[in-house]
Amino acid sequence: MAGVDTLGIGRTGLLAFQRTLSTISHNIVNANTDGYSRQRVELGTRPPQYFGAGFMGTGVQVQSVERLHNAYIEVQLRGGISSSGQLDSFYSFAARVDNLLADPQAGLTPMLESFFGSLSDVADDPASLPPRQVLVSEAGSLVQRFHFLDQRLDDIRIGVNTDITATVNEINGLAQSLAKINRDIVYASSQGSGEMPNDLLDKRDNLVKQLSERVSARTLLQDDGALNVFIGNGQTLVTGFNARELSTVSSQYDSSRLEVAYDTGNGFIEISSQLSGGTLGGTLQFRSQVLDPARNALGRVAMGLADRINDQHQLGMDLNGNLGGLFFNDIYTSSPEVMASSRNTGLPLAQIDANVIDVSQLTTSDYRLDFDGANFSLTRLIDNVVVATATAASFTGGTPIVADGVELNYSGGGFNVGDRFLVKPTYSASRNLEMALVDPATIAAAAPIRTSAGFANIGNGEISAGVVVPPAPPNADLLQPVTITFTSPTTYDITGVGAGLPSAGNVYDPATGATVTVNGWTAELSGAPQTGDTFMVEPNYNGVSDNRNMLLLAQLQDSNIFPGNATFQQAYGQMVADVGIKTRQADIAAEAQHTLVQQLQMERESVSGVNLDEEAANLVRFQQAYEAAAQVMNVASDLFDTLLGALGR
Repeated sequence: MAGVDTLGIGRTGLLAFQRTLSTISHNIVNANTDGYSRQRVELGTRPPQYFGAGFMGTGVQVQSVERLHNAYIEVQLRGGISSSGQLDSFYSFAARVDNLLADPQAGLTPMLESFFGSLSDVADDPASLPPRQVLVSEAGSLVQRFHFLDQRLDDIRIGVNTDITATVNEINGLAQSLAKINRDIVYASSQGSGEMPNDLLDKRDNLVKQLSERVSARTLLQDDGALNVFIGNGQTLVTGFNARELSTVSSQYDSSRLEVAYDTGNGFIEISSQLSGGTLGGTLQFRSQVLDPARNALGRVAMGLADRINDQHQLGMDLNGNLGGLFFNDIYTSSPEVMASSRNTGLPLAQIDANVIDVSQLTTSDYRLDFDGANFSLTRLIDNVVVATATAASFTGGTPIVADGVELNYSGGGFNVGDRFLVKPTYSASRNLEMALVDPATIAAAAPIRTSAGFANIGNGEISAGVVVPPAPPNADLLQPVTITFTSPTTYDITGVGAGLPSAGNVYDPATGATVTVNGWTAELSGAPQTGDTFMVEPNYNGVSDNRNMLLLAQLQDSNIFPGNATFQQAYGQMVADVGIKTRQADIAAEAQHTLVQQLQMERESVSGVNLDEEAANLVRFQQAYEAAAQVMNVASDLFDTLLGALGR
């Protein structure tokens, strides 16, 4: 009887240690398998049997095969991988924009310097055609540089669309794989009396990790072992054995802009603004925080340049004796875009026009116009501040909505509650900038007026050269001759054609002088004129050597044009600096995040990783245990043979 019990105990040891050796071998061969978690056989005594003298042991059994796994560390690692993927994607795209804009050869700064330098060259020799031809050439090169930068930024936009599409497809594939493996795990668990299939769990964790590389995901374990996966603001990507699909759709405002949409079962809804983490979150963040503001900022520089150069140029006179025309095309009224949402329901669809009325107030933001059924509100999207409101009656009645240098006008159509419009004041300006002036002779370098004192004057009074005052185009009577006649040392009359002329009995103080503003020009009177003295303001015909207007054009290089008293080059420099700072911050953050992920991976490895030295030692230990159990069976066999021999005699 004792031999039979010993044989049974030895057999249980052989089976238990065989399974242990198999598990150790499984660990060893999977030491380099990505995402593998070390497994360990948990041994326990078999239920004892009662004999008259008490309970006797019956051997050993395998209680379970445990996966050495720390769920908390796994969640932290997935979060770290998601953040790392977002920063890497953001930095990769932002570095391309930074390298483009900051390039000393391909950037805008050298072209702006060359353009304003050619303005100064014309001012130095306004009667000569060669400097004028160089100016036209430099202006054309500047326009082409704006086009080049805008096209490169648009190429990056196309790359963003491609990246979004590819990542969404990868996410959908991973979601399908997770749903399938959920089914496999639940089935295997039911077949294994509730024990979980460790290798399948590792595979599922690895799939969730791959998903986290692409988008931030949260998980929830069901009672049956299936894992639910959520993204965005709680949108379910995987529920049990079912996976929902993401898709890419055109933006409700712009068909060339792709957004991420979620299948609700009743159609797709845009969720781009709700997604974060992973390469997808980084790509979307780059587009909203770097690419769009950079194109807006570049467009703002183009718009400001065209506006100020055009205004001043129209206040001058060319070699042909004509008032200056547009130097660049009129992008400050033609470029602002208003895009109606494809979800608007007002019929007929409402039409809204936008114009830039003050470039000095322009921001680099887009705006959203919302209608709640009674009122309109205009929100600046860069900081989500409502910058203007209007009642429906006021807006549709002809009163424009004005904010940040932009004017919105209603031009027809209907509105319904919830209708909205996207306003992009400067986004396309750099693409739309063109030359309006092609003939060097039409460059308005001269001032259109000249002043002179009467030959018969007897006093020591003087008149300044006079300047033409904005706005442009100039006053219709600008070129009308005007005469200033002193009727006494302290009074003067103004005669000529123009609104408010003639004007008599104007008071003059020899101590302070006087400012005369007529027909869109201003001149300063000074000194001590006498009765009968006259001063004339006339058209500056044949003033081919006059450079007064060209000097004013050249001085625009240092003029404070934009908010914050920024010049053209400073505004561009601020754009380059903003992109550079964000790129550098992303680079530093990405490096720090990589270090954190490495630490988390090491922490995971300390719990779940396979230590080959330890496994080798366990292999030897359990091999010896297996041999010892086999020896127990040999002893039991010898005892049984001895018993049979004794009974046979």
